[in-house]
Amino acid sequence: MDGQSMAEHRRHSHVFHKGNPLAERYTAWATLLTLVMMIAEIIGGWSFNSMALLADGWHMSSHALALGLSVLAYRIARQYAADNRFTFGTWKVEILGGYTSAVFLIGVAGLMFYQSVDHLISPASIHYDQAIIISAIGLIVNLICAWLLKDHAAHDHHSVHGGPHPHEHHSDLNQRSAYIHVIADAMTSVLAIIALLGGKLWGASWLDPLMGIIGSLLVAIWAVGLLRETSHILLDAEMDSDLVQEIHDVLKESPVKTEIADLHVWRVSKEKYACIISLMTDEKTVPDYFRKQLSVHEELAHVTVEINPMQSVV
Repeated sequence: MDGQSMAEHRRHSHVFHKGNPLAERYTAWATLLTLVMMIAEIIGGWSFNSMALLADGWHMSSHALALGLSVLAYRIARQYAADNRFTFGTWKVEILGGYTSAVFLIGVAGLMFYQSVDHLISPASIHYDQAIIISAIGLIVNLICAWLLKDHAAHDHHSVHGGPHPHEHHSDLNQRSAYIHVIADAMTSVLAIIALLGGKLWGASWLDPLMGIIGSLLVAIWAVGLLRETSHILLDAEMDSDLVQEIHDVLKESPVKTEIADLHVWRVSKEKYACIISLMTDEKTVPDYFRKQLSVHEELAHVTVEINPMQSVV
């Protein structure tokens, strides 16, 4: 094989993350439904003096924001997938959107908490009937969104992949996260309805701001968790992944005795990783030998191997 042919052989696509048009469409519909209901709940909460309803509206805003950023990320990733400026693809646009939404949500949680405590100290009259109706509608919208996202997620997972992969938690982790958040949002709606019914039937008006405080804590917990997860990916803090240990295991069992001098592993898509590894060995071999051994792990989409002789190390 001449030099030009070898260069052609080495070239490969840097599009590690394929588009997901069906997920994009379902997520867009869920975003629209959630946005409409979010506006109705926030306006209703202010109008009817219900902090539980207002908290549910703000919590739903976190869902709307997360889904909206997911839709935007899908579109940007699709539009710039072949752009050479993105050396490892466009998947991290999605992660950056999640990080941005988490920063915003911490502020939202703080505002919700402050308003709920204020209403707990200085109670205001609540129009229970109207607030209960809006909360019930919000719960129905949450359940519809959950059905949309769960239905597609299950179909996509089994039809495309045919079963779970050892390192694959879901075929679309972004959509999976949205689905879990919708379920949490539905639980917040249930809390709001319970608080409003308690106030209407038993005069327990303190339940409403209390549920508002609980709702703010739910948003804060979700935001902190999202910050932690997205920041680890954005900062390439993936060296605690199980895959790293498996790379060590593969090379340890290799017929060619070798030692790892340097190793870098990071994610380039939801289930795909890139790897740069520097090896030391006294045996005559080529990088392709080790690349072939590491190919047993399909999640390694981009592997660069450097080989150095043992005696060169002082």
